[in-house]
Amino acid sequence: MKAGRESGFAYQAVYRYLIRLIADSAEAGNVRLPSLRQLADRLNVSISTIQYAYSLLEKEGLVYSVAKSGYYARAIAGLTPQAVGNDLLEALYVNARRPGMRLLSAEDPVSVQSLDSPLLLLERELLRQYPRKPPLLDQPCGELELRAVLAARYTTSPRQCWHAEDVYIGADLRGVLEVLVAVLQLRHATILVESPCDWVILRLLQAAEVRVIELPLQACGGLEPQRLEALLNTENVRLILLSSGLSMPRGTQVPAENRNTIASMLAEHGTWVLENDCYGDLVEALDGERLRDRLDPDRLLIFSTFEKTVGIEAPYGFVLSRQWKSEMLRHFLMRSFRLSPIRQKAIARLYANGRIDQHLSVLRRLLKERRTPMIHLLRERLGDALQVVEPQGGATIWVRALRPVDMRDVFQRLLRQQVLIAPGELFSLQGLHRRHLRLNLLDHGETGLAGAITMLGDALRLASLE
Repeated sequence: MKAGRESGFAYQAVYRYLIRLIADSAEAGNVRLPSLRQLADRLNVSISTIQYAYSLLEKEGLVYSVAKSGYYARAIAGLTPQAVGNDLLEALYVNARRPGMRLLSAEDPVSVQSLDSPLLLLERELLRQYPRKPPLLDQPCGELELRAVLAARYTTSPRQCWHAEDVYIGADLRGVLEVLVAVLQLRHATILVESPCDWVILRLLQAAEVRVIELPLQACGGLEPQRLEALLNTENVRLILLSSGLSMPRGTQVPAENRNTIASMLAEHGTWVLENDCYGDLVEALDGERLRDRLDPDRLLIFSTFEKTVGIEAPYGFVLSRQWKSEMLRHFLMRSFRLSPIRQKAIARLYANGRIDQHLSVLRRLLKERRTPMIHLLRERLGDALQVVEPQGGATIWVRALRPVDMRDVFQRLLRQQVLIAPGELFSLQGLHRRHLRLNLLDHGETGLAGAITMLGDALRLASLE
């Protein structure tokens, strides 16, 4: 009965309520928080909504659970902005964990709607069908049922086909990417990466001592063919990392003509391609074929994660590869990823019965419904300060300052107001995109979208120039 009285984003209101409770108890140490049922009755929402809000806080390290006791707030040492040297990414992560911080920097597509509840319900049903028994066969690369479903999903023709043995599932995306770095022997090797690029990927490559050459996306969203041709002719390129569907954080597609030109060039040079498909399902309307459909599948690897489309209860990452089978198997065995076979089966069933495709259709619509008024307000209020890159999907908006403002100054000004942004230089290892910002689709309760954009505008206008 309560579900009918909840808004579409009830868990976000619960999350904000709990953040205030945690902040109020910050000086008292580890304080026990209200139970699921107590909060459900108090806030007039479902227990599953409370559970989801608690799980987000637990993932962020703000609360912890004790079996048969409940949830406790972790003691927080101080609520003032924390200085962490000159590392912008470290500053972002540290301050993102502070209670009461507004995260304009976040990137979480399923925050508007996830499949966590249906996934957990299906998992409970499967537990009744598959009583807990020792597995008959060890499956170090993931549950065979899920691997087969993914292989079928990525197969588009007799040539562009995949099989279960080509799919490898790991505990999370980072773990899978670390396996790829090892298998492909990328240490000290040269790879080309479209830019801007996800900072998690960039920092992982940097830590692995990979030589990264960034290829800036043009205003149209595509790569410059002449520059790519020159690099392929002069550099010993091990592989190129490109996006499938959406190029994030821009949220744009590579135009079909440019994509075809790039695919032909890579085929001519025999270049290995690593395709990032984490956001491929979030594109509103695909313009032509995906990049992978025009590439040689024997020189292609694809990686993705369920977390961006299903939710935090499905954190697994996966990779598809026809080659490197013995090395992939060896490294997955060495990693010994501990994955729930029942949860993997549940994810497979959600794909097989069409539930995920239905969910994606709704998710894309909801994201667009939140993007449209935000883009309108940005252009109306900050049209003299920012240029919006029109997104074609995803949960963020990429903007460019019209003046050469110091985005680190903007970052610090907003941080003092407990607002966190993601400056564009985070998405480059070579100092690109210094005049850019990535903004999430804002939902700020009482303050509202207009208030958040006003604060951003004030910070942009007051910031010093580079």
